Amino acid sequence: MLLGIMGAMPEEMDKILAAITEKEIVERGSRIYYKGKLYGQQVVAVFSRWGKVAAATTATNMILEFGVDRIVFTGVAGAISPDLHIGDIVIAQRLFQHDMDARPLMRRFEIPLTGKTSYEIPQQNVDIMADAVHNFLKNNKTFRKILSEQSIEYPKMLIGDIASGDLFISSSQMKEALLRILPSVACAEMEGAAVAQVCDDYGIPLVVVRVISDTADEEAHVSAIGFVNHHAGDYSLSILQEYITLINK
Repeated sequence: MLLGIMGAMPEEMDKILAAITEKEIVERGSRIYYKGKLYGQQVVAVFSRWGKVAAATTATNMILEFGVDRIVFTGVAGAISPDLHIGDIVIAQRLFQHDMDARPLMRRFEIPLTGKTSYEIPQQNVDIMADAVHNFLKNNKTFRKILSEQSIEYPKMLIGDIASGDLFISSSQMKEALLRILPSVACAEMEGAAVAQVCDDYGIPLVVVRVISDTADEEAHVSAIGFVNHHAGDYSLSILQEYITLINK
């Protein structure tokens, strides 16, 4: 099996890329793909860049050129649910493109010609990642100590809906507006639902796992940058280590 690993920011991917052994580097379409082994698993990993279009083109290339068998998208997100705090982890159950609106031609959020308003991740895929996150939170005591020193003492996992769109949610007004139209959404980011659409087109299994970097309010830009710079890479690499252990059992 060949595992594709994607993240939208270099800080989310740098530690993953550094941990890959037997590296082969391939440049395509202004992206740099790293082929090799991560904890013994054959992988292709890439920094996709921000936004739905960048993520979709990268995912398409991962599938068509590199032939990945499944994709994990990892990185940070802003909390929309009031139950989430910085450092918590969300595993996508359904993914919506919150900025898709072709009314009155079709329903709000409906992806043209698909009849779908969201993309659902198969429960088996969700369960494997949930086990990986649980193992990470239980076993990685060294990293948990570092988080505790930064006042992130009890990070939790939530399985829920994620909203993707080409907007950085950075005010209480924006967050409240999103909750009004998609009340089930736990967090918001800029790529996951676009990758889900590509994976659905090609029949490729996908898992999206996001770490809360900010609370999508007026301080979001400050919180997100600080969290990404200090913790995002460690979260992503540690969760992937547990995930790879599970899929190889």
